[in-house]
Formats: sequence, C-alpha cells, structure tokens
Amino acid sequence: MSSAPIAAAPAHILELARRVLEIEAEAVRALADRLGDDFIAAVGLVLASRGRVIVSGVGKSGHIGRKFAATLASTGTPAYFVHAAEAAHGDLGMITADDVLIALSYSGSGEELLKIVPLIKRQGARLIAITGNPDSPLAREADVHLDGAIREEACPLNLAPTASTTAALALSDALAVALLDARGFGADDFARSHPGGALGRRLLTHVSDVMRSGPAVPRVAETALLADALMEMTRAGMGMTAIIGDGDGDRIIGIYTDGDLRRSLASGCNFSTARVADVMSRGPKTIHPEALAVGAAEMMGRLRISQLLVADREGRLVGALNHHDLMLAKVI
Repeated sequence: MSSAPIAAAPAHILELARRVLEIEAEAVRALADRLGDDFIAAVGLVLASRGRVIVSGVGKSGHIGRKFAATLASTGTPAYFVHAAEAAHGDLGMITADDVLIALSYSGSGEELLKIVPLIKRQGARLIAITGNPDSPLAREADVHLDGAIREEACPLNLAPTASTTAALALSDALAVALLDARGFGADDFARSHPGGALGRRLLTHVSDVMRSGPAVPRVAETALLADALMEMTRAGMGMTAIIGDGDGDRIIGIYTDGDLRRSLASGCNFSTARVADVMSRGPKTIHPEALAVGAAEMMGRLRISQLLVADREGRLVGALNHHDLMLAKVI
C-alpha cells in the first residue's frame, strides 16, 4: 500500500463512479428477473408467523440487516436485529419457536451464522436465508432461500462488498414492501410508528390540538357595533372575529375578516354607527375539532382563506385557527 494518495484525473474519477452506479443498477435489475416462488414463500412464511422476525448477519451484511429490521418494524412487521456473534453468547435466548430468522450472508458460509442455525432450527423457528450462493451451507439449511447473487462487485478489485450489499438491500426492501402491502398497512399505520416525523404530524394532529380556544378566540354578538368588532379583532390578532347569534349559545352566524374590513372601507361605511351584522360574511365555512389539521390546511388553501372557525356538531363556536397556527404546529 502506497504511503501517499495518487492523484486521479477528474475524467477517471467520473468514469469510475459511473461504472460503480451501472454495476450496482444492473445487480438490482437482475434480482427482479429472478423473483419467483421462493419470494412468495418467504412472504407467506413471515405472514404465517405468530412471533417476530429476527434479522441477523455479520460485517456489511449485518449493516444491511440492521436497516432491514428497522424497515420491517416501521412498516407493520415486528422485527429486530441480532448480531450472529452475540447470538452465540446469550442473545439466542431472544429467539422463540414462533419467530422467523432472516439470515443475510453473501457467501452463505459465515461461521457465526452457521454456528447458530442448528440451535435456531432445534427451537422450531423458521429460517429464510438471503445469500449469493444457492449451494452454500446456509442456503441448504434454510426453509426458504432468496438468491441475491451478483455478476461482479462494483469495487475495481472485485473484493469490497458493494454491488452485493446493494442487491441485499434492494431484495430486503422488496420483501418489506411486499409484507407491508399484504398486511394492508396504510399511511395512518405508518404515521403511528413515526409520530415524530412530518407524516406523523400531518396524519396524527387534529384541529383540536392546534386551534385557539376560550378567550383567545375573537367573538362578538350579532348586535355589536362594527367598532366593537374591530376592537375584538385587534385584541385577538387573528385578522377576523366570529359573529355569534345573540342569546343563541355561541352559535356561529357569520365572520368579519380583514377582507370584509377593506370592503367596508371602500364602501364608505360609518364605523361608529354600523352594526357588524350588516357587513359580516354570513354562513362561514367551519371545521370540526376532531378533523385532521391537515384537512383544515387543505380547506383553507382550496377556499383561499387565512382563518377558519372551529364548530361542534350543533354549529357552536369552540375554537379558531389560522395559517400561522398550522405553521407553528408544522402541519404545513
């Protein structure tokens, strides 16, 4: 090994990088052509299991295995990763007869995995192997073998796991997505397992979680003067006020917004004597507090409005929200 890096020409660097991508893309394309009954059997084996999926591997296959287990767990298939070497030193106790072990090893002859396979099978757990050699010891021991063989590694020396790990990753993703679909796992399910992410916020946040309520909601009675409505708008800072039926238990009859204010100014309205009921917008759009906040954002965008009143089933005012509230909640 040389003591100093050898400078490569930019053209050579790009040529090598493109070749890596082409080799790895071809490795994945070849997998699609080989999918068949074994893949169907692997899906069926996992679906029939009453336990969990345990993914195991060593080295680069172990790194792929960790990602595979995480993908399964987040898409409806309970799974975790166990390092093959650790399994032989106590972690094997986490595996039960109801589980399915998915073992990743390109050679299919890794000593650590082969050491635990007989113990796993003796317990009654089922084995799915993903290897690059269907005649390997691991493939022969498996209940189902998935062929992840490649023509060549993308490494110029054909030594470093590159195309083989890409193939294993793609094949494991295909299995995870097939299981997701077979279980009827939907966007709501995904959001529940990702509550801290953007999708979780969009699908788990309700209007009641982000709306303003109580004194923070601007409101005046229909008998109020327009000047009083403007004072209430200024106090609440929402660019509008709800108009409530006089003596009607907070039932919404209208809304007065910044847009209505501009129209009132243009018409020469006398703000000292006019009543808000004469210039308000009647029958405003409302949303229920248990609706999804993303639904409120969609409604506001579709109607081109900046504020939205929140009403119960009887049309009584219970809250309000605007674009700023949705942005603070990271719904939009």
